[in-house]
Amino acid sequence: MTSHASTEKNSGGKGGTRRKVFALAAAGAVLGIGATATLAAWTDSEWVFGGDGAGGPGIGTSTFEVQQNTVAPFNVPTDFVSEDTNPGGEITFGLDALDISPGDAVYSAMSLRTTATSLAGTVELQPAVPAAGIAVTDPDELLFDALEVRVATSATPIAVCDATAFSGAPGAPTVIADGPLGTTGGTATQALAAAAGGIQYYCFEVSLPDPFVPATGFTADDYMGLTAAPAWNFEGEAD
Repeated sequence: MTSHASTEKNSGGKGGTRRKVFALAAAGAVLGIGATATLAAWTDSEWVFGGDGAGGPGIGTSTFEVQQNTVAPFNVPTDFVSEDTNPGGEITFGLDALDISPGDAVYSAMSLRTTATSLAGTVELQPAVPAAGIAVTDPDELLFDALEVRVATSATPIAVCDATAFSGAPGAPTVIADGPLGTTGGTATQALAAAAGGIQYYCFEVSLPDPFVPATGFTADDYMGLTAAPAWNFEGEAD
C-alpha cells in the first residue's frame, strides 16, 4: 500500500510539471500577442477648417483702398486708379504753369473715391514734398519754398477749377488748404463712402506771390528759369 501511494504521488507530480510547462508556454504566447498589439495600435485624426461653404477660405480681412482720377471730368469709373507711392498720378497745371511770374496762379483738378470692395473712410491732404524721380532745375528748392498753394474740395463736381472755386460764396467748394506749398496741408478730413459710393472732388491752385520777396542771400534773378514738381499725399483711414 505504501509503495502504491508513493507511485501515485510521483506520477501526479510529473504530470503537474508538464501541465505547468504548457501553461507557461501558452501564457508566453499570449503576452507576445499582447505586446505586438500595443505597438500596432489603431490611430485616427480628425481635421476641420474654416471655409466658405463651397470649399474656399472662410476667414479674411476687409479692404480699405482709395483711388484717384486725374482725367476730366474726374468721374468716369474706368479712369480711377491706385497710385500708392510718390510721385503718384500726374495732375497738370497747363503749359502756362512753366512760365509763371509773381502774381500768377495756375490750377489743376482731380478726384478721389474708394474701390468697389472698400470700407468707408476718410482722407486728409498732407503738405507737398518734392516729387520722387522727377528732374527739376531747382537745386536749392528756392522755387518750391517760394510757391503758395490753395486747395478747395466738394462732394459734388466743381464746375470750373479756377479762382472762382475759392470765392467762399454759398455753395462754393470748401477751402481746406491756404499757405506756403511745403508746409500747408488740409485743415479738415473728407469722408469717402464705402464701395465707390461717392466721389470727392478737388481743385488745386499754385501761385507765386506778389510782392515777391526772395529768400535771404538771394535775388529775384536767382528764381528765374527754375522748375518744381510738388507731390501731395492724401492719407486715408478706414472707419
